[in-house]
Amino acid sequence: MSTPTSLTALALTCSLSPSPTESSTQVLADQVLDALGKHGVAGESIRVVDLDVKPGVEKDMGDGDAWPGIREKLLAADILVLATPTWMGNMSSVAQRVLERLDAELSETDDEGRLETFGKVALAVVVGNEDGGHAITASLFQGLNDVGFTVPANGGVYWNGEAMTTTDYKDLDETPEAVASTLATMSANAAHLAALLKEAGYPPA
Repeated sequence: MSTPTSLTALALTCSLSPSPTESSTQVLADQVLDALGKHGVAGESIRVVDLDVKPGVEKDMGDGDAWPGIREKLLAADILVLATPTWMGNMSSVAQRVLERLDAELSETDDEGRLETFGKVALAVVVGNEDGGHAITASLFQGLNDVGFTVPANGGVYWNGEAMTTTDYKDLDETPEAVASTLATMSANAAHLAALLKEAGYPPA
């Protein structure tokens, strides 16, 4: 099946390091966007920590909250790439805040009673030099699915460096074969699923 070139993806990179600091999370998120690009998907990336995303569970927390602008881009995209580093075995606090803000989508429906996130695909990206890749991916999948996103087969990619060392993903000379293979599969599946959902979405609630 050919993929329409009209598909778009938004990567929310939840590094704790603001731009222009180098970020392993940003590197892997960008690789996902590059892989999606091979299937005709146009991508954009936002490093969430660069913006003032307020704590809360509403669409707009007021007083300079940057989330409404992010949400507008998110709802316009067909694929969401949520990328997080691993800290103390868990997703970053920035990624947790994104999930908390996405909770507001449970109250937002279209004219036929479907969540506005229905028909959108989500991918999980996790990177770190400590354990946690599987557990964090599972938490991201659950949270994103709860608020209406669809996760494709092999919809997550992660890299865990050797425990108790200082090697970061951004320091690698080349992409590990297992990561490269997963990037290829997840991007193909995500583009395929997003195209199907765009053509024939979920039935009315």
